[in-house]
Amino acid sequence: MLGEYRIEGRRAAEIAASVENGVRTGGLDAGQLLPPMRELAQDLGVNANTVAAAYRTLRERGLIETAGRRGSRVRPRPAVSITPREAIRAEVPDGCVDISTGNPDTGLLPALHTALASAAENAARRSALYGDPAVSEPLARAARRMLDEDGVPGGPVAVTSGALDAIERVLAAHLRPGDAVAVEDPGWGSLLDLVPALGLRTLPVTVDDLGPLPGEAARALREGARALIVTARAQNPTGAAVSPERAGRLREVLAAHPGTLLIEDDHGHGIVEEPLNTLAGPTDHWALVRSTAKAYGPDLRLAVVTGDELTLGRLRGRQLLGPGWVSHLLQDAVLYLWETGAVDVASVARSYGQRRDALVRALRERGVEAHGRSGMNVWVPVPDETGAAARLMQSGWAVAPGARFRLTSPPGVRLTVSPLTVGSAQELAAAVAAALRPAAARRYD
Repeated sequence: MLGEYRIEGRRAAEIAASVENGVRTGGLDAGQLLPPMRELAQDLGVNANTVAAAYRTLRERGLIETAGRRGSRVRPRPAVSITPREAIRAEVPDGCVDISTGNPDTGLLPALHTALASAAENAARRSALYGDPAVSEPLARAARRMLDEDGVPGGPVAVTSGALDAIERVLAAHLRPGDAVAVEDPGWGSLLDLVPALGLRTLPVTVDDLGPLPGEAARALREGARALIVTARAQNPTGAAVSPERAGRLREVLAAHPGTLLIEDDHGHGIVEEPLNTLAGPTDHWALVRSTAKAYGPDLRLAVVTGDELTLGRLRGRQLLGPGWVSHLLQDAVLYLWETGAVDVASVARSYGQRRDALVRALRERGVEAHGRSGMNVWVPVPDETGAAARLMQSGWAVAPGARFRLTSPPGVRLTVSPLTVGSAQELAAAVAAALRPAAARRYD
Protein backbone atom coordinates (compact mmCIF):
# COMPACT_ATOMS: atom_id res chain seq x y z
CA MET A 1 0.00 0.00 0.00
CA LEU A 2 2.80 2.41 0.90
CA GLY A 3 5.49 1.06 -1.39
CA GLU A 4 8.92 1.37 0.19
CA TYR A 5 7.98 4.02 2.77
CA ARG A 6 7.49 2.72 6.32
CA ILE A 7 5.49 4.63 8.91
CA GLU A 8 7.18 4.52 12.30
CA GLY A 9 6.53 5.58 15.89
CA ARG A 10 5.13 4.42 19.19
CA ARG A 11 3.27 7.54 20.26
CA ALA A 12 0.61 9.42 18.31
CA ALA A 13 2.90 12.43 17.83
CA GLU A 14 5.68 10.21 16.47
CA ILE A 15 3.35 8.42 14.05
CA ALA A 16 1.94 11.74 12.81
CA ALA A 17 5.45 13.14 12.37
CA SER A 18 6.48 10.05 10.39
CA VAL A 19 3.55 10.45 7.98
CA GLU A 20 4.22 14.18 7.65
CA ASN A 21 7.87 13.48 6.88
CA GLY A 22 6.83 11.01 4.20
CA VAL A 23 4.59 13.59 2.57
CA ARG A 24 7.25 16.30 2.76
CA THR A 25 10.05 14.15 1.32
CA GLY A 26 7.97 12.47 -1.37
CA GLY A 27 7.91 9.03 0.28
CA LEU A 28 4.13 9.31 0.42
CA ASP A 29 2.44 10.64 -2.71
CA ALA A 30 -0.54 12.97 -2.85
CA GLY A 31 -3.71 10.90 -2.88
CA GLN A 32 -1.97 7.80 -1.50
CA LEU A 33 -4.12 5.52 0.65
CA LEU A 34 -2.87 5.02 4.22
CA PRO A 35 -3.15 1.74 6.12
CA PRO A 36 -6.37 1.15 8.09
CA MET A 37 -5.91 2.23 11.70
CA ARG A 38 -6.12 -1.27 13.17
CA GLU A 39 -3.71 -2.65 10.58
CA LEU A 40 -1.14 0.07 11.24
CA ALA A 41 -1.59 -0.31 15.00
CA GLN A 42 -0.88 -4.03 14.73
CA ASP A 43 2.18 -3.40 12.55
CA LEU A 44 3.58 -0.84 15.01
CA GLY A 45 2.59 -2.79 18.10
CA VAL A 46 0.49 0.03 19.55
CA ASN A 47 -3.13 0.56 20.56
CA ALA A 48 -5.54 1.43 17.72
CA ASN A 49 -6.53 4.56 19.66
CA THR A 50 -2.94 5.79 19.33
CA VAL A 51 -3.12 5.55 15.54
CA ALA A 52 -6.56 7.15 15.58
CA ALA A 53 -5.13 10.10 17.52
CA ALA A 54 -2.26 10.39 15.00
CA TYR A 55 -4.66 10.37 12.05
CA ARG A 56 -6.82 12.99 13.76
CA THR A 57 -3.77 15.24 14.18
CA LEU A 58 -2.88 14.78 10.51
CA ARG A 59 -6.42 15.71 9.46
CA GLU A 60 -6.30 18.85 11.60
CA ARG A 61 -2.99 19.82 9.98
CA GLY A 62 -4.50 19.44 6.51
CA LEU A 63 -2.26 16.54 5.52
CA ILE A 64 -4.76 13.72 5.14
CA GLU A 65 -8.48 13.30 4.59
CA THR A 66 -10.79 10.52 5.74
CA ALA A 67 -13.80 9.26 3.78
CA GLY A 68 -15.49 6.71 6.06
CA ARG A 69 -15.07 3.14 4.94
CA ARG A 70 -12.93 4.26 2.01
CA GLY A 71 -10.21 4.99 4.49
CA SER A 72 -7.69 7.79 4.96
CA ARG A 73 -5.40 9.11 2.28
CA VAL A 74 -2.91 11.91 1.71
CA ARG A 75 -4.69 15.02 0.47
CA PRO A 76 -4.37 15.84 -3.25
CA ARG A 77 -2.67 19.09 -2.13
CA PRO A 78 -1.31 18.36 1.35
CA ALA A 79 -0.67 21.43 3.50
CA VAL A 80 3.09 21.12 3.90
CA SER A 81 5.36 24.13 3.76
CA ILE A 82 7.10 23.25 0.51
CA THR A 83 3.99 23.01 -1.67
CA PRO A 84 1.95 26.21 -1.50
CA ARG A 85 0.17 27.18 -4.71
CA GLU A 86 2.26 30.33 -4.88
CA ALA A 87 5.26 28.04 -5.48
CA ILE A 88 3.74 27.01 -8.83
CA ARG A 89 5.69 29.50 -10.88
CA ALA A 90 8.63 29.48 -13.24
CA GLU A 91 11.72 31.66 -12.99
CA VAL A 92 11.22 34.73 -15.15
CA PRO A 93 14.21 35.34 -17.45
CA ASP A 94 15.61 38.80 -18.10
CA GLY A 95 13.70 40.68 -20.76
CA CYS A 96 10.47 38.82 -20.09
CA VAL A 97 7.42 40.84 -19.01
CA ASP A 98 6.14 39.37 -15.75
CA ILE A 99 2.33 39.44 -15.73
CA SER A 100 2.04 36.52 -13.32
CA THR A 101 2.30 38.15 -9.89
CA GLY A 102 -1.12 39.72 -9.30
CA ASN A 103 0.57 42.82 -7.91
CA PRO A 104 -0.93 46.30 -8.31
CA ASP A 105 0.65 48.93 -10.53
CA THR A 106 3.08 50.76 -8.23
CA GLY A 107 2.45 53.91 -10.25
CA LEU A 108 -1.13 53.91 -8.96
CA LEU A 109 -0.20 53.46 -5.28
CA PRO A 110 -0.13 56.57 -3.10
CA ALA A 111 3.06 57.76 -1.43
CA LEU A 112 3.03 56.62 2.19
CA HIS A 113 5.59 58.92 3.79
CA THR A 114 3.08 61.65 4.68
CA ALA A 115 0.58 59.13 6.05
CA LEU A 116 3.24 57.41 8.13
CA ALA A 117 4.59 60.74 9.34
CA SER A 118 1.10 61.73 10.44
CA ALA A 119 0.75 58.41 12.26
CA ALA A 120 4.10 59.00 13.98
CA GLU A 121 2.94 62.43 15.13
CA ASN A 122 -0.20 60.87 16.57
CA ALA A 123 1.92 58.27 18.35
CA ALA A 124 4.06 61.00 19.89
CA ARG A 125 0.91 62.52 21.40
CA ARG A 126 -0.71 59.27 22.54
CA SER A 127 1.36 56.10 22.40
CA ALA A 128 -0.66 52.86 22.23
CA LEU A 129 -0.12 50.81 25.37
CA TYR A 130 -1.11 47.38 26.66
CA GLY A 131 -4.75 47.42 27.59
CA ASP A 132 -5.74 50.06 25.03
CA PRO A 133 -8.57 49.23 22.59
CA ALA A 134 -7.37 47.00 19.75
CA VAL A 135 -9.09 49.15 17.12
CA SER A 136 -8.55 52.88 16.81
CA GLU A 137 -11.91 54.52 17.43
CA PRO A 138 -11.53 57.06 14.58
CA LEU A 139 -10.65 54.25 12.16
CA ALA A 140 -13.62 52.18 13.33
CA ARG A 141 -15.99 55.14 12.82
CA ALA A 142 -14.61 55.85 9.33
CA ALA A 143 -14.76 52.20 8.32
CA ARG A 144 -18.29 51.79 9.63
CA ARG A 145 -19.41 54.92 7.77
CA MET A 146 -18.07 53.58 4.46
CA LEU A 147 -19.61 50.17 5.10
CA ASP A 148 -22.96 51.80 5.81
CA GLU A 149 -22.72 53.71 2.52
CA ASP A 150 -22.20 50.39 0.72
CA GLY A 151 -25.27 48.79 2.28
CA VAL A 152 -23.38 46.45 4.61
CA PRO A 153 -25.51 45.49 7.64
CA GLY A 154 -24.53 47.02 10.96
CA GLY A 155 -21.98 45.29 13.12
CA PRO A 156 -18.83 45.80 15.15
CA VAL A 157 -15.46 46.42 13.49
CA ALA A 158 -12.18 44.54 13.93
CA VAL A 159 -8.79 45.03 12.28
CA THR A 160 -6.55 42.16 11.15
CA SER A 161 -3.22 41.79 9.35
CA GLY A 162 -4.71 41.45 5.88
CA ALA A 163 -7.55 39.53 4.29
CA LEU A 164 -6.17 36.02 4.70
CA ASP A 165 -5.58 36.61 8.42
CA ALA A 166 -9.18 37.73 8.78
CA ILE A 167 -10.61 34.79 6.84
CA GLU A 168 -8.57 32.31 8.86
CA ARG A 169 -9.80 33.81 12.14
CA VAL A 170 -13.44 33.83 11.02
CA LEU A 171 -13.29 30.21 9.87
CA ALA A 172 -11.64 29.17 13.12
CA ALA A 173 -14.33 31.02 15.08
CA HIS A 174 -17.05 28.63 13.85
CA LEU A 175 -15.63 25.57 12.08
CA ARG A 176 -13.75 22.51 13.21
CA PRO A 177 -11.41 20.13 11.36
CA GLY A 178 -13.36 17.99 8.92
CA ASP A 179 -16.00 20.65 8.18
CA ALA A 180 -16.54 21.60 4.54
CA VAL A 181 -16.15 25.08 3.05
CA ALA A 182 -17.64 26.15 -0.29
CA VAL A 183 -15.02 28.11 -2.25
CA GLU A 184 -14.90 29.72 -5.67
CA ASP A 185 -13.35 27.61 -8.42
CA PRO A 186 -11.20 29.02 -9.90
CA GLY A 187 -10.36 31.15 -6.90
CA TRP A 188 -7.67 32.76 -4.79
CA GLY A 189 -4.78 30.29 -4.51
CA SER A 190 -3.76 31.31 -0.99
CA LEU A 191 -7.29 30.68 0.23
CA LEU A 192 -7.38 27.29 -1.49
CA ASP A 193 -4.22 26.43 0.47
CA LEU A 194 -5.49 27.88 3.74
CA VAL A 195 -8.71 25.86 3.95
CA PRO A 196 -7.07 22.40 3.98
CA ALA A 197 -4.26 23.73 6.18
CA LEU A 198 -6.96 24.34 8.82
CA GLY A 199 -8.08 20.72 8.46
CA LEU A 200 -11.20 21.78 6.52
CA ARG A 201 -12.53 20.32 3.27
CA THR A 202 -13.07 22.39 0.11
CA LEU A 203 -16.21 22.09 -1.99
CA PRO A 204 -15.77 23.92 -5.33
CA VAL A 205 -18.34 26.42 -6.60
CA THR A 206 -18.11 27.38 -10.28
CA VAL A 207 -17.72 31.09 -11.05
CA ASP A 208 -18.76 33.10 -14.11
CA ASP A 209 -18.34 36.81 -14.83
CA LEU A 210 -21.13 37.70 -12.38
CA GLY A 211 -19.83 35.66 -9.45
CA PRO A 212 -20.56 32.20 -8.01
CA LEU A 213 -23.32 30.28 -9.81
CA PRO A 214 -26.35 30.03 -7.49
CA GLY A 215 -27.04 26.42 -8.45
CA GLU A 216 -23.46 25.45 -7.64
CA ALA A 217 -23.58 27.27 -4.31
CA ALA A 218 -26.84 25.52 -3.45
CA ARG A 219 -25.33 22.13 -4.35
CA ALA A 220 -22.30 22.76 -2.11
CA LEU A 221 -24.52 23.73 0.81
CA ARG A 222 -26.72 20.66 0.29
CA GLU A 223 -23.56 18.55 0.33
CA GLY A 224 -22.76 19.85 3.79
CA ALA A 225 -20.67 23.00 3.36
CA ARG A 226 -20.84 24.93 6.62
CA ALA A 227 -19.33 28.10 5.13
CA LEU A 228 -19.41 29.94 1.81
CA ILE A 229 -16.62 32.33 0.80
CA VAL A 230 -17.41 34.84 -1.96
CA THR A 231 -15.30 37.56 -3.59
CA ALA A 232 -17.50 40.61 -4.02
CA ARG A 233 -15.61 42.19 -6.94
CA ALA A 234 -12.23 42.02 -8.72
CA GLN A 235 -12.31 38.26 -8.16
CA ASN A 236 -8.93 36.57 -8.38
CA PRO A 237 -8.23 35.16 -10.96
CA THR A 238 -11.29 35.75 -13.19
CA GLY A 239 -12.16 39.40 -12.53
CA ALA A 240 -15.76 38.47 -11.69
CA ALA A 241 -17.95 40.97 -9.86
CA VAL A 242 -21.21 39.99 -8.16
CA SER A 243 -24.09 41.76 -9.93
CA PRO A 244 -27.25 42.93 -8.12
CA GLU A 245 -29.27 40.15 -9.73
CA ARG A 246 -26.72 37.48 -8.85
CA ALA A 247 -26.51 38.80 -5.28
CA GLY A 248 -30.28 38.48 -4.97
CA ARG A 249 -30.25 34.87 -6.14
CA LEU A 250 -27.35 33.96 -3.86
CA ARG A 251 -29.17 35.54 -0.91
CA GLU A 252 -32.12 33.27 -1.73
CA VAL A 253 -29.79 30.26 -1.62
CA LEU A 254 -28.39 31.39 1.73
CA ALA A 255 -31.86 32.04 3.11
CA ALA A 256 -32.55 28.33 2.64
CA HIS A 257 -29.44 27.55 4.70
CA PRO A 258 -29.42 30.19 7.48
CA GLY A 259 -26.84 28.25 9.51
CA THR A 260 -24.18 28.87 6.85
CA LEU A 261 -21.19 31.04 7.75
CA LEU A 262 -20.90 33.65 4.99
CA ILE A 263 -17.53 35.32 4.36
CA GLU A 264 -17.26 38.10 1.77
CA ASP A 265 -13.85 39.22 0.54
CA ASP A 266 -13.92 42.83 -0.68
CA HIS A 267 -10.23 43.20 -1.55
CA GLY A 268 -11.25 45.25 -4.61
CA HIS A 269 -12.34 48.18 -2.46
CA GLY A 270 -10.48 51.28 -3.61
CA ILE A 271 -9.49 50.03 -7.08
CA VAL A 272 -12.83 49.31 -8.79
CA GLU A 273 -15.95 51.36 -9.39
CA GLU A 274 -18.32 48.40 -9.53
CA PRO A 275 -20.62 48.78 -6.52
CA LEU A 276 -20.49 46.31 -3.65
CA ASN A 277 -23.52 44.01 -3.79
CA THR A 278 -23.30 42.35 -0.42
CA LEU A 279 -24.87 38.97 0.35
CA ALA A 280 -25.03 39.61 4.09
CA GLY A 281 -28.40 39.31 5.81
CA PRO A 282 -29.91 35.84 5.31
CA THR A 283 -27.50 33.93 7.58
CA ASP A 284 -27.02 34.05 11.32
CA HIS A 285 -23.25 34.40 11.08
CA TRP A 286 -21.31 36.41 8.53
CA ALA A 287 -18.24 38.55 8.00
CA LEU A 288 -17.14 41.03 5.36
CA VAL A 289 -13.40 41.60 4.96
CA ARG A 290 -12.12 44.80 3.35
CA SER A 291 -8.35 44.86 2.86
CA THR A 292 -6.06 47.71 1.83
CA ALA A 293 -3.36 45.80 -0.10
CA LYS A 294 -4.54 46.47 -3.65
CA ALA A 295 -5.25 50.17 -3.13
CA TYR A 296 -2.31 51.13 -0.89
CA GLY A 297 0.23 48.34 -1.48
CA PRO A 298 0.68 44.79 -0.18
CA ASP A 299 3.10 45.92 2.55
CA LEU A 300 0.35 47.91 4.28
CA ARG A 301 -0.96 44.78 6.00
CA LEU A 302 -4.37 45.75 7.23
CA ALA A 303 -7.95 44.62 6.73
CA VAL A 304 -11.14 45.90 8.30
CA VAL A 305 -13.65 43.22 9.27
CA THR A 306 -17.30 43.54 10.22
CA GLY A 307 -19.94 40.92 10.90
CA ASP A 308 -22.37 39.63 13.48
CA GLU A 309 -21.66 40.17 17.15
CA LEU A 310 -20.79 36.54 17.94
CA THR A 311 -18.38 36.13 15.04
CA LEU A 312 -16.57 39.41 15.70
CA GLY A 313 -16.49 38.72 19.43
CA ARG A 314 -14.81 35.37 18.89
CA LEU A 315 -12.39 36.84 16.36
CA ARG A 316 -11.33 39.68 18.65
CA GLY A 317 -11.10 37.44 21.68
CA ARG A 318 -8.79 34.98 19.95
CA GLN A 319 -6.75 37.82 18.46
CA LEU A 320 -6.10 39.17 21.94
CA LEU A 321 -4.51 35.83 22.86
CA GLY A 322 -2.11 36.05 19.90
CA PRO A 323 -0.84 39.28 18.32
CA GLY A 324 -3.24 41.35 20.41
CA TRP A 325 -3.80 44.06 17.83
CA VAL A 326 -2.62 45.45 14.53
CA SER A 327 -0.21 48.36 14.94
CA HIS A 328 -2.00 51.65 15.62
CA LEU A 329 0.64 53.29 13.45
CA LEU A 330 -0.73 51.34 10.48
CA GLN A 331 -4.30 52.03 11.53
CA ASP A 332 -3.62 55.76 11.74
CA ALA A 333 -1.82 55.70 8.38
CA VAL A 334 -4.80 54.03 6.70
CA LEU A 335 -7.18 56.49 8.31
CA TYR A 336 -5.06 59.37 6.99
CA LEU A 337 -5.15 57.86 3.48
CA TRP A 338 -8.92 57.50 3.66
CA GLU A 339 -9.54 60.99 4.98
CA THR A 340 -7.25 62.70 2.47
CA GLY A 341 -8.57 60.75 -0.52
CA ALA A 342 -5.04 59.57 -1.30
CA VAL A 343 -6.41 57.18 -3.93
CA ASP A 344 -8.63 58.59 -6.65
CA VAL A 345 -10.75 55.48 -7.02
CA ALA A 346 -12.33 56.61 -10.27
CA SER A 347 -9.01 57.22 -12.01
CA VAL A 348 -7.42 54.04 -10.62
CA ALA A 349 -10.40 51.95 -11.70
CA ARG A 350 -10.37 53.63 -15.11
CA SER A 351 -6.65 52.92 -15.56
CA TYR A 352 -6.99 49.22 -14.74
CA GLY A 353 -10.22 49.05 -16.71
CA GLN A 354 -8.73 50.50 -19.88
CA ARG A 355 -5.87 48.01 -19.88
CA ARG A 356 -8.08 45.09 -18.90
CA ASP A 357 -10.79 45.89 -21.43
CA ALA A 358 -8.22 46.44 -24.18
CA LEU A 359 -6.72 43.02 -23.50
CA VAL A 360 -10.06 41.21 -23.31
CA ARG A 361 -11.26 42.92 -26.49
CA ALA A 362 -8.04 42.14 -28.38
CA LEU A 363 -8.17 38.50 -27.30
CA ARG A 364 -11.79 38.09 -28.35
CA GLU A 365 -11.05 39.71 -31.69
CA ARG A 366 -8.52 36.92 -32.22
CA GLY A 367 -11.02 34.23 -31.26
CA VAL A 368 -9.65 33.70 -27.73
CA GLU A 369 -12.09 33.37 -24.84
CA ALA A 370 -11.22 35.79 -22.04
CA HIS A 371 -12.78 36.93 -18.77
CA GLY A 372 -12.12 40.15 -16.85
CA ARG A 373 -15.10 42.17 -15.68
CA SER A 374 -13.33 44.06 -12.90
CA GLY A 375 -9.99 44.50 -11.17
CA MET A 376 -6.52 43.82 -12.54
CA ASN A 377 -6.65 40.23 -13.80
CA VAL A 378 -7.81 38.46 -16.96
CA TRP A 379 -8.54 34.73 -17.06
CA VAL A 380 -8.00 32.82 -20.30
CA PRO A 381 -9.17 29.18 -20.58
CA VAL A 382 -6.54 27.03 -22.33
CA PRO A 383 -6.38 23.33 -23.24
CA ASP A 384 -2.86 22.88 -21.82
CA GLU A 385 -1.56 25.21 -19.11
CA THR A 386 2.03 24.00 -19.19
CA GLY A 387 2.34 24.27 -22.94
CA ALA A 388 0.62 27.66 -23.14
CA ALA A 389 2.75 29.12 -20.33
CA ALA A 390 5.96 27.77 -21.88
CA ARG A 391 5.18 29.17 -25.33
CA LEU A 392 4.24 32.55 -23.87
CA MET A 393 7.50 32.58 -21.89
CA GLN A 394 9.35 32.02 -25.16
CA SER A 395 7.44 34.98 -26.61
CA GLY A 396 8.54 37.20 -23.71
CA TRP A 397 5.50 36.95 -21.41
CA ALA A 398 5.45 35.22 -18.01
CA VAL A 399 1.88 34.23 -17.03
CA ALA A 400 0.43 32.49 -13.97
CA PRO A 401 -0.61 28.88 -14.63
CA GLY A 402 -4.18 28.13 -13.65
CA ALA A 403 -3.12 25.26 -11.37
CA ARG A 404 -2.46 27.94 -8.74
CA PHE A 405 -6.17 28.79 -8.70
CA ARG A 406 -8.12 25.64 -9.60
CA LEU A 407 -9.70 22.69 -7.86
CA THR A 408 -11.86 20.96 -10.50
CA SER A 409 -12.45 23.76 -13.02
CA PRO A 410 -10.93 23.51 -16.53
CA PRO A 411 -7.36 24.70 -17.24
CA GLY A 412 -6.54 28.36 -17.78
CA VAL A 413 -3.90 31.04 -17.30
CA ARG A 414 -4.12 34.33 -15.40
CA LEU A 415 -2.81 37.54 -16.93
CA THR A 416 -2.27 40.55 -14.63
CA VAL A 417 -2.71 43.82 -16.52
CA SER A 418 -0.76 46.03 -14.08
CA PRO A 419 2.47 46.06 -16.16
CA LEU A 420 0.61 46.64 -19.45
CA THR A 421 -0.28 49.67 -21.52
CA VAL A 422 -3.23 49.73 -23.89
CA GLY A 423 -0.72 49.26 -26.71
CA SER A 424 1.13 46.35 -25.13
CA ALA A 425 -2.23 44.66 -24.50
CA GLN A 426 -2.44 44.19 -28.27
CA GLU A 427 1.03 42.61 -28.35
CA LEU A 428 0.12 40.26 -25.50
CA ALA A 429 -3.15 39.26 -27.15
CA ALA A 430 -1.30 38.35 -30.35
CA ALA A 431 1.18 36.26 -28.36
CA VAL A 432 -1.62 34.45 -26.50
CA ALA A 433 -3.48 33.72 -29.73
CA ALA A 434 -0.30 32.35 -31.29
CA ALA A 435 0.44 30.21 -28.24
CA LEU A 436 -3.01 28.65 -28.40
CA ARG A 437 -2.99 27.83 -32.11
CA PRO A 438 -2.65 24.12 -32.97
CA ALA A 439 0.94 22.92 -33.20
CA ALA A 440 0.63 22.20 -36.93
CA ALA A 441 -0.36 25.81 -37.60
CA ARG A 442 2.51 27.18 -35.51
CA ARG A 443 5.08 25.15 -37.46
CA TYR A 444 4.27 27.06 -40.63
CA ASP A 445 4.36 30.57 -39.14
